[in-house]
Amino acid sequence: MNGYVICSECRDSFRMVDEGTACPLCGRWVGKPLTCGECLQEERWFHRGHFGFYFEDRLRDALHAFKFSGRKDVGRFLTSLVRDTILSFSDTFDCIIPIPVSERRLKERGFNQSFIIGEEISRMTNKPIYTTVLYKIKETKDQYSLSREERKKNIRGAFAVRNASSIEDKRVLLVDDLFTTGATVQTASQTLIQSQAREVVLFALARTPS
Repeated sequence: MNGYVICSECRDSFRMVDEGTACPLCGRWVGKPLTCGECLQEERWFHRGHFGFYFEDRLRDALHAFKFSGRKDVGRFLTSLVRDTILSFSDTFDCIIPIPVSERRLKERGFNQSFIIGEEISRMTNKPIYTTVLYKIKETKDQYSLSREERKKNIRGAFAVRNASSIEDKRVLLVDDLFTTGATVQTASQTLIQSQAREVVLFALARTPS
């Protein structure tokens, strides 16, 4: 990265998720747009998933700069790179809700990275973003340090909805920065559906390669 936010060499190395070869729910590469075995076994509370990049190599470095070093400009730029992908499904949602962070995490970082991504999507699509409807009601451990089952247990019951009437019968775009096992977005989607959202569509700026 340099004065151009992200240099052309880094940009050219980023590998985008091809929806023609990925699971339409979790974005896992399966060679065809078919639901993968894991998503068949585990009922997903979100209706569809869309993803920007694979979380690897220089893209990982860029996302870490955004998330942990306060580089909001990097997050906005990465989102702009997948503008065409976002616009391709912009008619499938009515409003945008970012995955919330806890008050402690917000104080540590000074911002919510999912809000930055959601804000950019709102600008692109002219769809409203609701930043206070979904909120976190308990502190959780960092998910990256936990096993798959530990992640599910850690995030269970972590979210709640206020002003549920604002999402009643609406198609919600749930926005996150990184999709790994899907435990966080699964729990958040369940909370939204149980609060009378019609359906949840997911967008994650990146997902792990496997």
